[in-house]
Amino acid sequence: MTPVSAASVQPARIADARNALRHVFIRDLVLLCCIGVHRHERTDHQRIRINIDLAVRDDRDLDDDIANVVCYEKITMRVREIVASRHIKLVETVAEEIAAMCLEDLRVKSARVRVEKLDILPDAASVGVELERFPQDRAAG
Repeated sequence: MTPVSAASVQPARIADARNALRHVFIRDLVLLCCIGVHRHERTDHQRIRINIDLAVRDDRDLDDDIANVVCYEKITMRVREIVASRHIKLVETVAEEIAAMCLEDLRVKSARVRVEKLDILPDAASVGVELERFPQDRAAG
């Protein structure tokens, strides 16, 4: 199977000074995941690509302190934990869990998550899902 090259996903334009929003993103995080509904997918790990776009409350008084921002390193570590935790049947489940995790931080006003399986179709660069969730979805989760 020859992978098809594709351009990187471009960041969404969600930074908005008028609405005091900062754009925090993680681009093209490629991980191995035990994912899928087919029998062979229950034991074989597959490459997935994850893109995350967060609209974050833009607090201007950061004091150059990491405690005052939504930390992409911490988000990435938690994504790795979600992906490694168990066999997951659906890319939708991975995306929902990542979005819910991001929304745990009350500064996050929206989370857009794209999860792609990279090695499924020989004539497609990827297949997957993209979703967007908002704080009101926290209670519905």
